[in-house]
Amino acid sequence: MQRILVTGANKGIGLAIVEAILAQHGGVQVLLGSRDRARGEAARQSLLSARAEWAERLQVLELDVTSDASVEQAARSVAEQFGRSPAPLSALVNNAGIGRGALRDVLSVNVLGIRRTCDAFIPLLDPSAGRIVNVTSAAGPSFVAQCSPEQQRFLTHPPDWARLRAFLDECLALEGPAAFAARGLASGDSYGLSKACANALTLLLTREHPSLRINACTPGFIDTDLTRHYATSQGKSPEQLGMKPPRAGTVAPLHLLFSEDVGSGRYYGSDAQRSPLDRYRAPGSAPYTEP
Repeated sequence: MQRILVTGANKGIGLAIVEAILAQHGGVQVLLGSRDRARGEAARQSLLSARAEWAERLQVLELDVTSDASVEQAARSVAEQFGRSPAPLSALVNNAGIGRGALRDVLSVNVLGIRRTCDAFIPLLDPSAGRIVNVTSAAGPSFVAQCSPEQQRFLTHPPDWARLRAFLDECLALEGPAAFAARGLASGDSYGLSKACANALTLLLTREHPSLRINACTPGFIDTDLTRHYATSQGKSPEQLGMKPPRAGTVAPLHLLFSEDVGSGRYYGSDAQRSPLDRYRAPGSAPYTEP
């Protein structure tokens, strides 16, 4: 049986991804990653209330992507329960993310959380067929488009993890939009910057683990806790702003998890088509085809 771990899965897009996997792929077991076990169990029960037959295929895994100890304990738990050989995981979906807050907190979840989780769980992935899906955002390419040519080159062709990690620290030392603009980093929007860095990290992970299929994608403009404040600030409903329900955000992640027509080290739009890292591509427009 295939087994997939989805982080940040007790609500929103993560929960929708879990439900879609269970509904569409009967031979797959899902580990529902949740920072809070009680919330994870509540999410599990919400799914089982409609489909009780999923009980044996759905399990909660307590996992806080900002904590080394939590991630390491979660990985040990998976290894102890399912063994290490054959590999207990077929795929990892790095979905956990936040949209607002101090830059340090946003980077901790949206970038370092991916790195931390990958470091712990890649040893438990099928070494020849394992997949990683990093749920990022169109805010990443949109941010890169506003950067200087030098920063665009860095964020779309990062040299190595040490340099990207140092770049994060450099950003944390900057104060205010003017300081970011002086470094060629637009206004320094924390969310866009974090997602641009998450996409860059995806490229680095691909180089480090060439036998795995590792990709990033945007789920689209989805009505979740992360985006709902924007509708409130505009005095409009999510529907009026074109936000879609969480289930609409599962198209690209599921394509990257299960389709054979998937490479590695790529970024996909919400329509499951390849997209560039340095500019926005609208869903339904021609796919990106450059190397």
